[in-house]
Amino acid sequence: MGEEILTARLRLRPWQRSDLGPLAKIFAEPEVWRFPFGRGLTLQETETYLSRKIEEQHSGPSSPSAAEERSTGRLLGYVALSPPDWFPALMPSVEIGWRLDPAYWKQGLATEGARAVLEHGFTKMDLDEIISIYEPENAASGRVMQRIGMHLDCETRHPFFDVPLHIYRLSRAEWVQATGVGVHPPPGSSRH
Repeated sequence: MGEEILTARLRLRPWQRSDLGPLAKIFAEPEVWRFPFGRGLTLQETETYLSRKIEEQHSGPSSPSAAEERSTGRLLGYVALSPPDWFPALMPSVEIGWRLDPAYWKQGLATEGARAVLEHGFTKMDLDEIISIYEPENAASGRVMQRIGMHLDCETRHPFFDVPLHIYRLSRAEWVQATGVGVHPPPGSSRH
């Protein structure tokens, strides 16, 4: 099935065609896509999204994206790395983002998944930096970005919807300094 990332409560795995039904129910919820669309997605829109993500999985390095609850196997949405190609001024870059079933909000799952995906991006995909983008009105997403160690880089406007956006950023060096992951003693040093 491909690479997986396991956290205490989540299994992040590649997308499958069989995810369409449960994903369509989640994406149809208006609050899931309130930013930027102000509405839920149609079945066709979700099918297009899923097909594109499955194609991306086969066309180059990507992170496991589909987020399942480990204890039940239930699809909860996604936590993923992907290029923000909808915003040409930010390219080339890699964005971390998440959209989860509202029934599972306010439980720390986005933060838990995002920390694991950041580690995957910096250690397995060898990324130099990762960005994240949110509308200031979506304060919950901004708090997740801050919890995972990202910092405000700039403020701009959405290229299509002309709403304010905040761009957060985290470099691999900053992440290593904050987490200690990947830090090894110099050769010949002793740990006693």
